[in-house]
Amino acid sequence: MPYGGWFLIVGLAIFFRAIFSDAHPFRSSWIFSLGYFCNSLWWIFVSLHDIGGLPAALSIFAVIVLSAYLGLFYAAAVKLTHLYQSNTLRIIGIACSWVIFEWLRGQLFTGFPWAGFAESQVDGPFFAWAPLLGGLACTWLCVALAAYLSLGKNNFFTKIVATIAVISASHAIGLFSFTQPIGRPIDLSLIQGNFAQTTKFDPASISQQIEYYYDAIKKSKSSLIIAPETAIPVQPTKFDPLFENLKPKNNSQNIILGAIGMGPNGQLSNSAIGLKSKGENYQYNKSHLVPFGEFVPWGAQWFVDLFKVPLGNFYRGSDRQAPFIILQGIDEIAVGILICYEDVFGNELAARQRNSAVDHHLWVNLTNLAWFGDSQAAEQQLRLARLRSIETGIPTLRATNTGITSVIDHQGQVLRQLPKFQQGILKAEIQAYSGKTPYVWVGDIPILMICGLFLILAWRKNKK
Repeated sequence: MPYGGWFLIVGLAIFFRAIFSDAHPFRSSWIFSLGYFCNSLWWIFVSLHDIGGLPAALSIFAVIVLSAYLGLFYAAAVKLTHLYQSNTLRIIGIACSWVIFEWLRGQLFTGFPWAGFAESQVDGPFFAWAPLLGGLACTWLCVALAAYLSLGKNNFFTKIVATIAVISASHAIGLFSFTQPIGRPIDLSLIQGNFAQTTKFDPASISQQIEYYYDAIKKSKSSLIIAPETAIPVQPTKFDPLFENLKPKNNSQNIILGAIGMGPNGQLSNSAIGLKSKGENYQYNKSHLVPFGEFVPWGAQWFVDLFKVPLGNFYRGSDRQAPFIILQGIDEIAVGILICYEDVFGNELAARQRNSAVDHHLWVNLTNLAWFGDSQAAEQQLRLARLRSIETGIPTLRATNTGITSVIDHQGQVLRQLPKFQQGILKAEIQAYSGKTPYVWVGDIPILMICGLFLILAWRKNKK
């Protein structure tokens, strides 16, 4: 929804108006949050039941349990703020506590920050704060403005003027740029194979998949060619000769494709392989693994055994892996690789860019969303990828199996994309960018410190 970030503020204002006059704020806000997350995350049912073969009742139960757990964070934020006596303190308190609990749910038990409010702001009024203090700052402003509209003592006219002033100032901040173009635009091809997940690891279908990607890569004349996550869905020993045949014949061409790789300890890994005409092949091993899909939490093997997918525990790559370097004339362009939902974690991307010995100039995300069918998952992850580009000030290229394959510029705008569930190749150009935004330098620490300080001051004021 193009104006979802604006409507969200209005909806929150109505919610706060009701919840702060409720005699049971924790229970009511938890029930509201339960419904919110069940609706937002219903695609998990598709992956568990339709693809994974889990019984429908157990799949529904899993979605409800996860949603109930995530709803506790929002309910706790409301309950904490409900203790304040002053509406002014409540406005400040709900914004600060919401941000802190939003951060917590993105950290605990490997983190699940999906369906937050920040990604709504890629098309909302507060997008410009993302490169300064990250998505959590966007969340703070959304919640604070909604709370002010519902709880503020000013008259309607004053609230409208204040709202316009805040939004105008936020848009003015968006005029500042923290990164600069590097090199000439790169011509690229993003390959979308559109292979159903039910056939992804079927021996009869694997050869068809490999043949499609092989032919698409060999026929492409682009400088950068990208195929999605597990485009080559077999073990390394079975396809090493294939990689040698795929290697470009000239220095100006570079290939990145997803594969089942192997870590240094011999354990299988969810990997991206980078190919150039000279030198050794590059390999990135996914760092932030998916619970139950790529590693088994303690005591949960029985749950994983119910899936009909031949995958187990993957090797976990380092969070400080070097980027893939491609030559663009006299310039070296450093490409940071992301696999699957690694672009959900903004603080991790900022840390990777901050701690890297080489500046990143592009993000490349390899994803397979066939797990989630025709659901909201693809659109949700696209918004998150756009937010990551705004936060870091560099473009993102997304090569997906079933969609949404897309090209995102350094300001988070989608330049081109392919329709979902359509086999094809997206040809485009992208300008790489160099530099670091303030958020890359500082991460989430400043906004969390500000919120913590405000909560302490508000609590002391409330006691008086």
